[in-house]
Amino acid sequence: LIAQAGDNLKLIANFGNGIDRIDVAAAAKKGIAVTNTPNVLTEDTADMTMALMLAVPRRLTEGDYVLTGEKKWSGWSPTWMLGRRIWGKRLGIVGMGRIGTAVARRAKAFGLSIHYHNRHRVMPAVEDELEATYWESLDQMLARMDIISVNCPSTPATFHLLSARRLALLQPTAYIVNTARGDIIDEESLVKLVQDGKIAGAGLDVYEHEPALNARLLKLAAKGKVVLLPHMGSATLEGRIDMGEKVIINIRAFFDGHRPPDRVLPLRT
Repeated sequence: LIAQAGDNLKLIANFGNGIDRIDVAAAAKKGIAVTNTPNVLTEDTADMTMALMLAVPRRLTEGDYVLTGEKKWSGWSPTWMLGRRIWGKRLGIVGMGRIGTAVARRAKAFGLSIHYHNRHRVMPAVEDELEATYWESLDQMLARMDIISVNCPSTPATFHLLSARRLALLQPTAYIVNTARGDIIDEESLVKLVQDGKIAGAGLDVYEHEPALNARLLKLAAKGKVVLLPHMGSATLEGRIDMGEKVIINIRAFFDGHRPPDRVLPLRT
């Protein structure tokens, strides 16, 4: 599309933070600026991550279906609908950027111990605030966590970062939550592990081939093994307004002859 664009195309102003659907390098070669809308969806996405982190181990969607489904609720009993406590568990965050850090702050308040893997270690003050443990080895972290939260961006380097080999390192009692991008996880391998009972479950807001959904994922959701959401992690009224305002500011700045505040540059290879 970019190669076929006429000379009048000067700016691609993305309504969203992720630019994985835009060939930024190709745009730069044609002198086309690309902008996005960062820093406005951090808290909303972190909220949804925390919601999934609670929903999967505590079986919230299953509990909802008990009351809204066809069968009548027979009442409370001491061994029915048992889930897993999250207080005191170990959370491993893959990608400790703005969203990962916001997730860590929420999770710490819920009594989880914070662990993370990142390209670079965060500032000592942040580590101290969160009492966070840095893992240089992603493999070693995955093997020791109770919950994994995926919060890194989608790039060529993070495609299937959680590969079949790495997913197999997870403990059978572990849960995985993804509110970042679907292609960071090898979805087929994740489905098989959940089916075989080799991990406890998953909470997903993003999918490898969305909007198409893996039919086996839907079956797992019907059995209560996974919680699935339709890419709504950032879907708040406030967030969408903030995004729209950023798009307008970027367009106005560009056509006023200034550098747009949220210009995206090609990754250096």
